[in-house]
Amino acid sequence: MNITEINTLGDLKKSGWKSKSIKDELRDNLKANIKSGTDSFTGIHGYENTVIPELERAILSKHNINLLGLRGQAKTRLARLMTGLLDEYIPYITDSEIHDDPLAPLSRSAKKIVEEQGDHTPISWLHRDDRFYEKLATPDVTVADLIGDIDPIKAANLKLSYADDRVIHYGMIPRANRCIFVINELPDLQARIQVALFNILQEGDIQIRGFKLRLDLDMQFVFTANPEDYTNRGSIVTPLKDRIGSQILTHYPESIEIAKTITQQEARNDERIKDTVYVSELSKDLLEQISFSARESEYVDEKSGVSARMSITAYENLLSTAERRSLMNGDEQTSIRLSDFTGVIPSITGKIELVYEGEQEGAAFVANELLGDAIKTLFVDYFPELKKLKKPDEPTPYDKLIEWFFNNDGLELLDELNDADYKALIDQVTPLEDLIQKYQPETKKEDRYFLKEFILWALVEYNKLSKKRFTEGYQFNDLYSDFVKGI
Repeated sequence: MNITEINTLGDLKKSGWKSKSIKDELRDNLKANIKSGTDSFTGIHGYENTVIPELERAILSKHNINLLGLRGQAKTRLARLMTGLLDEYIPYITDSEIHDDPLAPLSRSAKKIVEEQGDHTPISWLHRDDRFYEKLATPDVTVADLIGDIDPIKAANLKLSYADDRVIHYGMIPRANRCIFVINELPDLQARIQVALFNILQEGDIQIRGFKLRLDLDMQFVFTANPEDYTNRGSIVTPLKDRIGSQILTHYPESIEIAKTITQQEARNDERIKDTVYVSELSKDLLEQISFSARESEYVDEKSGVSARMSITAYENLLSTAERRSLMNGDEQTSIRLSDFTGVIPSITGKIELVYEGEQEGAAFVANELLGDAIKTLFVDYFPELKKLKKPDEPTPYDKLIEWFFNNDGLELLDELNDADYKALIDQVTPLEDLIQKYQPETKKEDRYFLKEFILWALVEYNKLSKKRFTEGYQFNDLYSDFVKGI
């Protein structure tokens, strides 16, 4: 018989079902997963040897947990994935406000039901997906929200005095009994509200308007916090930190490969875009390198961090930029161009916190600086580095390319060029193909045009060519021509 078909306390007892605390559930199911080699945190990348082992140790120790890290480091995602370590279903007394265990009821109302109905007490089943409660800590959160308060309407309807504990309306935490309860951005919670959590975490009783109720709540607490909050908005009071068993530090992806995996997993792309837009690996690397560059930029507030969401939304905008162009030109297929990265600027400017110098320069300027820095960083992985100081007559691999721009009127790449015209323009710059043949001969045909444009942008960053943005696209010239025109 399916266990969820059991609907009375008597049948539950006959089935042999045993009560188990939520921390024991998590521990036992994690032990089984570790023994069988099952991944308990599917979809989390880059934490395999750092965060996840610490989280698993905390669960095995039956600790309440604080995940401490900058924004966009999958803290809430980790907490939500913990529901997968719960039993699929647990029984509770039907209509119980706090999911009372039929074999060990806590609330006065549930005890009365069991006393009156005995083995005929009706029970229901709670799925593990419904055992996750989440509250964002904001300054307006009250003790009544989290713990509970006196309900005058209930008192009037039941004709009870305020001295009767049955007039209490339970808050979010008691209603999350036998569940995982997450408080996000814990330092944002006012200190007096944090104090109200002390007894729940340690002693298992709650106090509401003078009522001291012994409710041995069975809960797994997970808190998340941003180190920036400790100075900018608030702090976690010391006695509360003392009651949290494990504090686990999260971090950003440590390599571009891991970052790419996360972006590809999280970006909202439908099959239509995948079939329409080709994305080279270099363009994906460049997109991720922007985030890495931002985390080291002098213009970006290091304490605030750069969320992984920046790369995700930037990738979505990059695809949309190319898709929009293909729709305008009637092209069935197109490829990402480096000039398409203009479309990711809005994703960058909205996701980074600037220091004073960055504010003075402006968010759009900083975003373009980050793109340029990312190009320079990756360029040396594909082509010889351009040295800042060299002898006047010392040749470089790029002399023929620079000479081509000196002898020609430059190159204009319009944003909305169709694929055929775009390729024809790039092909006019013949030294680009020679550079690829010499240094990246195994480059796939579909990747060559992005790589050619990549060379042009890199030479601009190394001050060997000039690049100007005009209303409809970009213009590349040699530096001497620009100087003469300036005169």
